Amino acid sequence: MAETFVYRQVGECSIEGVLHRSPVKQAPLLVFIHGGGLVWGTKDDLHKEQIKRYTEAGFHVFSVDYRLAPETKLTGIREDIESLIAWLKTEASSMFDFDPNRVAVVGSSAGGYLALLSGTFEVKPDAIVSFYGYGQVTGDWYKEPSPHFTAMPTVPEVLANQLVQPSPISSAPIQTRYAIYLYCRQTGSWLDWVAGKDLAKDEEALKKFAPFELADAAYPATLLIHGDADKDVPYSESVGMKAKLDALGVCNELLTIRQGQHNFDANMEDPDAIYAVEQTIRFLKERFKIEES
Repeated sequence: MAETFVYRQVGECSIEGVLHRSPVKQAPLLVFIHGGGLVWGTKDDLHKEQIKRYTEAGFHVFSVDYRLAPETKLTGIREDIESLIAWLKTEASSMFDFDPNRVAVVGSSAGGYLALLSGTFEVKPDAIVSFYGYGQVTGDWYKEPSPHFTAMPTVPEVLANQLVQPSPISSAPIQTRYAIYLYCRQTGSWLDWVAGKDLAKDEEALKKFAPFELADAAYPATLLIHGDADKDVPYSESVGMKAKLDALGVCNELLTIRQGQHNFDANMEDPDAIYAVEQTIRFLKERFKIEES
């Protein structure tokens, strides 16, 4: 039975996570952060088959929401994830039974970016897995119109603006918000919408939001998973993050999915998706010294 917890309250906005328990006592915790370009997504987006595989492997799974852009800008989104990790490390183990010294953050796409960002916080997770995430927020792939997205039907600015809510939200299904992301990628304006125009112009200040820039020798062990045919988040983002962690002497691996597209793991009948989840379990079991049963 899934259980819902509020991990942060900001004004009238309750930010939640849903817990899927493993039968293992004092199990390590796998925290999942959804993707969606920081503008859409919900805590229920994690594939049920992935939840099943992770819990059967001996992990509790805590899939979380966070406040979404553009109603909440990048500074506030970072604060949500910082609060989440601190809450898990200091308070949450008294509410549900898990080992607070074995907390892994797993994210996909924008969630992969936030997972990588969590390794730069004062209170860090113990391991990170990034599915097709990114270590920078200033790349041309986000600042210039994307050929992949400009080939799709054009979204007018007025439609994107109509989808923005009057107050902060922490959950939105793709059907209600995808047009915002599509507009941003078609116009190269994603950073303006997500960070705010002032911050978007300040490359020095933006380094505070870039895992690639902030990572140091204390960064957690990291598994990077990326398809080399990704047309949304470039494969080079994970290659660059690996090079950075290698230079720092941080334990890391890059799992390349040959001809893998963005969101390849949405189809859990695909052998590549199954392999990626199996490798995530293998990597985390090694890091957390969990013996195979």
